Amino acid sequence: MNKIVTYCKDSYKELLEKVTWPTWPELQQSTMIVLAATIVITLIVMGMDFVAGNGLKFIYNVLK
Repeated sequence: MNKIVTYCKDSYKELLEKVTWPTWPELQQSTMIVLAATIVITLIVMGMDFVAGNGLKFIYNVLK
């Protein structure tokens, strides 16, 4: 049990003293980068889904 308490104390100390937290502008910039990347990846996946779906429909119609 003593090891767990020591671990928790050390983790808390490290969190307060050794971790560098981003500033508000850095956090906003990172958030915008993640948002933009998410939108771009979503559009790419939507495009791939559209092409694959229409390609399969075309193939099914040709093979009828």
